[in-house]
Amino acid sequence: MYGVLVNAIAIAVGGLIGLMLRGGISDRFQQIINHALALCVLLIGLMGAIKTENLMLMIVCTVLGSIIGEALKIETGLEKLGGYAQRKFAKGDSTFSQSFVSATLLFCVGAMAVVGSLEAGLTGKADTLLAKSALDGVSSIIFASSLGPGVIFSAIPLLIYQGAIALLSGSAQSLLSADVIREMSAVGSILILSLGINMLNMTPKRIRVGNMLPAMLLPIAYIPLMNWIASLMK
Repeated sequence: MYGVLVNAIAIAVGGLIGLMLRGGISDRFQQIINHALALCVLLIGLMGAIKTENLMLMIVCTVLGSIIGEALKIETGLEKLGGYAQRKFAKGDSTFSQSFVSATLLFCVGAMAVVGSLEAGLTGKADTLLAKSALDGVSSIIFASSLGPGVIFSAIPLLIYQGAIALLSGSAQSLLSADVIREMSAVGSILILSLGINMLNMTPKRIRVGNMLPAMLLPIAYIPLMNWIASLMK
């Protein structure tokens, strides 16, 4: 579990450093940095999504998961949490809630977050999470310098999310085949792609990426169900 803790600390420390740098960066440079970051996020999402070996799974899980998340209003909950933190720690910062939600999703949704947490829970090794910590620490410096203090507080839901995966991985071990983990990561990459689209304001209405989070879990049920149906048809 120490890998999960190190990851959260790396984001918080990197965010603090980025926040100190923020005042020295003009609006013009902050805008171009944000655009550059968004393009990188798009590329990360695209590279992860094309690793799927089951396009129908991706479509079904993304659509069905988005419907479930929309019904549960997950993003509204994240925004309320961000709004609460803003009132407590960053009054007057109108971008706090949006940066909190965006950073939370970016740091939590990636393949390394899922695989690293599973590795920590199943084997006790933290190699993947420590590598992720280094990447997230650097990313949080850049993001916080551009987006603001909301990035720092994204360490809290990340700690809860990755910690929960690590703790629950033992009981779900039989369901987490290599195929399931690969497709969970691929579906998660669709969410990362959506974050990049939001950062570039490429759509008239912002994509509610938080409401798509349940899509990442659905491959756990989809693959065994399809295998069962295929066995019945033989």
